Amino acid sequence: MKTLGIIGGLGPESTIDYYQNIIALYRERTGDGSYPEFIINSVDLKKGLDFMDANDLTGMADYLLQGVGKLARAGADFGLISANTPHIVFEEVASKSPIPLISIVEATCAAAKTRKLKRLGLFGTRYTMQANFYPKVFSREGIELVVPDLEDQEYIHDKYLNELVPGKFLPETRDGLLAIVDRMKAKIDIDGVILAGTELPLILRDPDHKGILLLDTTKLHCQAAVAEMFS
Repeated sequence: MKTLGIIGGLGPESTIDYYQNIIALYRERTGDGSYPEFIINSVDLKKGLDFMDANDLTGMADYLLQGVGKLARAGADFGLISANTPHIVFEEVASKSPIPLISIVEATCAAAKTRKLKRLGLFGTRYTMQANFYPKVFSREGIELVVPDLEDQEYIHDKYLNELVPGKFLPETRDGLLAIVDRMKAKIDIDGVILAGTELPLILRDPDHKGILLLDTTKLHCQAAVAEMFS
């Protein structure tokens, strides 16, 4: 059994979701009552956000590499970064990492391809919605990604960092997020929405909204990780 290492803490709420998902998926797969052994290195979210605000992507990559190095020294055979935004520097981190890393973007793209989805909305932090690391991967598979208009992006980013990351999940925010899904469906006719922020599935818990698929990037990332543990 390969040992998984997780860079957690980006943020803490979704790291708990990763932990629970991996245990559930592992136990479903073994069916013998056993539990998985894996390693979590919980890093400082504030440092990560400071790097993003300063657009210091080299600093962000170096910080993540330090974290991955600790996982490798602790015995991890492979790893993942349990958040979407840091994947802005994934290619750089993966190329220098002492252990193989599983990308949340690649895992989500594979799931979208399997489901034959062609046009998807992209929700996440401002950094994620305005960067090209998601479209770059999805365009290879001929899947179009569209982001909400700027006002809606600001709403998602604000609620994400000021409510969801600190663990505040309000019904009115859930309604606000789903209203953006409705607007995008009416305007662009999307097949689904990528919840490309690992706190988003904690407030949008249903697998779909009025027939529009909501792709839970946390769960898809965990499925890829558990498959690798057994490979």
